[in-house]
Amino acid sequence: MARMSMIEAINSAMDVCLARDPDVTILGEDIGFFGGVFRATAGLQAKHGKTRVFDTPINEGGIIGVAVGMAAYGLRPVPEIQFADYIYPGLDQLVSEAARLRYRSAGEFVMPITVRSPFGGGIFGGQTHSQSPEAMFTHVAGLKTVIPSNPYDAKGLLISAIEDNDPVIFFEPKRIYNGPFDGHYDRPVQPWSKVETPEVPTGHYTVPLGKAAIVREGSDVTVLAYGTMVHVARATVEEKGIDAEVIDLRTLLPLDIVTIEASVKKTGRCVIVHEATRTSGFGAELAALVQERCFYHLEAPVTRVTGFDTPYPHSLEWAYFPGPIRIGTALDQVLKG
Repeated sequence: MARMSMIEAINSAMDVCLARDPDVTILGEDIGFFGGVFRATAGLQAKHGKTRVFDTPINEGGIIGVAVGMAAYGLRPVPEIQFADYIYPGLDQLVSEAARLRYRSAGEFVMPITVRSPFGGGIFGGQTHSQSPEAMFTHVAGLKTVIPSNPYDAKGLLISAIEDNDPVIFFEPKRIYNGPFDGHYDRPVQPWSKVETPEVPTGHYTVPLGKAAIVREGSDVTVLAYGTMVHVARATVEEKGIDAEVIDLRTLLPLDIVTIEASVKKTGRCVIVHEATRTSGFGAELAALVQERCFYHLEAPVTRVTGFDTPYPHSLEWAYFPGPIRIGTALDQVLKG
């Protein structure tokens, strides 16, 4: 067991998988010798060799295309897209090839590819380094979408994703790579080493895909969140003294609707929080599911707190970011309903 940051946990997951399975291969821009722009692959090439961990040209369509071919051939590639904002050139390969291969081959072929990519804002990355495109991938049958919120889950979920025979989009909230974030951007950053979180096993373990985690139990309102927003939501309800149940979805697809349904039927209220734009964001799907399954238990309308329907701003980042004030206002409104 060890205290790890999320970056270290992700690095450890890939290290474990490379050592356990000779078919696992890591590829991406600057991920070899340099160790990645966020250092998530630091030291892996030196340890496992240039044929297992290698740099690619700056060509996201080529990175995903090569990974799809490798997976069809029998390997387990783990391509990195340096920022989620740059995943779009590889979208056709992911949607038309990776997501469809098992179906179109009647199960004769599988597609064990795990696409890692940092996503989200909170680092002043502006409109081309802060996007949250997760909803696009949950719309694609055949893809799984995973978003961890802490080091323990990050390692266990990534190992599960790499060992899964279906393609997985693994989004990593870069704002919490080195420590959790309570939404108060003017406060000092706390590193993971000083936060009360589970220690991370240094060896192999898994966290199952499709299983949410109740990070805070409560009875007055259910808060659904994932990634960075888990920490912002939890800090907000605790600062306001609200008896809220905060659920970390962890996996958007497959979705743990059983845990969500049980919680909302208990509390009678639901607030959904995500950083992505509001229209057609994943929160809309969550709201529809909660309304369909829990209608007769709801004491107030399902409420969403999200980013705005604009490109991610640079100078007005904290106005766009769903912070404690906006989340707190939504909670107050729902509790009055």
